[in-house]
Amino acid sequence: MRPLDPRLLRYAQSTRAFLIVAVVVGAVTAVIVIVQARLLSDAIVRVTSQGAGWAEVRDTVVALAAVFVARALLAWLAEGAAVRASARAKQQLREGVVEHVLALGPAGPGAQAPGETATLITRGIDALDGYYARYLPQLVLAVIVPIAVLLTVLGQDLLSTIIIAVTLPLIPVFMILIGLYTRSRVDRQWHTLSVLSGHFLDLVSGLPTLKAFGRAKSQVDAIRAIGSRYRSTTMGVLRVSFLSSLALELLATLSVALVAVSVGLRLAEGQIEYPVALYVLLLAPEAYLPLRLVGQHFHAAAEGLGAAERVFTILETPVPVGGQYTLPAGPVEIEVQDLRVEYPDRTRPALDRATVVARPGTVTAVVGGSGGGKSTLLNVLLGFVSPSEGRIVVRAGGEEADLASLDIAHWRDRIAWLPQRAHLPGADLGETPSLAQAVGLGARGAVGEAVPEERIWTALDAAGIGDEVRGRADGLAAALDADGGGFSVGQLRRLSLARALAQPADVVLLDEPTAALDPASENAVVSAVRELAARGATVIVVAHRPALIDVADQILRLEPAGPEHSPLEEEIAEEAATSVRRSVGGDGW
Repeated sequence: MRPLDPRLLRYAQSTRAFLIVAVVVGAVTAVIVIVQARLLSDAIVRVTSQGAGWAEVRDTVVALAAVFVARALLAWLAEGAAVRASARAKQQLREGVVEHVLALGPAGPGAQAPGETATLITRGIDALDGYYARYLPQLVLAVIVPIAVLLTVLGQDLLSTIIIAVTLPLIPVFMILIGLYTRSRVDRQWHTLSVLSGHFLDLVSGLPTLKAFGRAKSQVDAIRAIGSRYRSTTMGVLRVSFLSSLALELLATLSVALVAVSVGLRLAEGQIEYPVALYVLLLAPEAYLPLRLVGQHFHAAAEGLGAAERVFTILETPVPVGGQYTLPAGPVEIEVQDLRVEYPDRTRPALDRATVVARPGTVTAVVGGSGGGKSTLLNVLLGFVSPSEGRIVVRAGGEEADLASLDIAHWRDRIAWLPQRAHLPGADLGETPSLAQAVGLGARGAVGEAVPEERIWTALDAAGIGDEVRGRADGLAAALDADGGGFSVGQLRRLSLARALAQPADVVLLDEPTAALDPASENAVVSAVRELAARGATVIVVAHRPALIDVADQILRLEPAGPEHSPLEEEIAEEAATSVRRSVGGDGW
């Protein structure tokens, strides 16, 4: 964790203006500190050694009071500027992360780890308040004030300057050592919070199922265990924070004591004048104070810096960018040539050497074990993931082109897609969509153009849910709120399939369309898949159940490349296994 990450200036541009303000405030503060020490030493010397009365020192005391007020006012203005800069920076980072997560699509962190991403965007970015309001302004002061004090003391006493110059670097050295030790503690704290948030999100989303099987209360122990681990980790970070503050305070105190002893001995021997000695003694603590406060505020900003590091990781994840070429209209043939996809955080490829030709009017079933790359293949076809090796050739209207050279927006307009986790987004932000709006969302032409009801009903019937919608009193006007508008999981999945069927498409990508469906609904979906192929569409379906595999014209089998897992995957898997064991009360059902 660098004190000032250059990426923060790039992604949160308000930081640049705040840094300029902080430098100006730091310079003014340095001047005020020096003036304050001079006025205070002059007043004390004139009273103690010259016997001056109130009349002689009144102007000096008034000026000193004005300096105190100016210093307090400057600190207040600086903190106000820091709070405003923090608010703007957090807004810019949040908007940037949300936009980038949406651009990355289902292959990005928003879909892979929604709980962790949500925690990062909310709780994580909020932790930057301490960084802006306390740590960053103090970091600027820690650079400007000690230099100004050293130069001032240099003009007064060389030996004191040498002592301060030698002892000052010890504080940053100890801060670096403490920071290296703290980093692992903060990373563990953040990882524990991410596991807790992800587990809690999965628990809430699956609560109806757990309730139905009588396993809802057993999850209390799992949540309590992860919460206890997070509490103990947080207390460990706080313990290190307090101990490190003690170490820095002790070091600064001893350094000031060295200056005081040196000045006191030489003053007793007449080697230094009293006004100079007092002036140096008043300035010496001011040289160490900013560095001590930097170490103190570092721990308050450490969580925000750790969250910012993860924000930058997301923002620097490249978004696949296509070309400008558009294929002519007509049936589409897709040829996958020796495709391989690798992710930086994994030790084995997500997709290894896939080869297949999907022709118009046919159904290609993609089968295989978990982790073989079935959903990854669909993400590559959608342009959300760039292949590491191999390529995809697309042919239409007598022309062919590499998928990487296509206009990605135009290409996606020709695709109907049902993801593994069905979701029905609202047609209008901030409003609960109707069933007709949600199903017809993918079939819209111009903005605000309504989809004919005949097409909606045709898609619902093809997905095997038309009769169930007709049986509802509200019909197509049914509101699909956060709980699904009273529809079951299987019904929502068929509604999502209907949305994919409602748009005319040359390519249809279905990721386990029969999951969570009863046999009758499954037969309806299988019939819809046959109908799509009969109309000339190129259908690629990820399938596990025999009914879909039996209607396929060809089968592409994908298996995991190897058993290796990254350390993070192994830790999350262990957390999940432990949670399951606690939930069921043992090692099995």
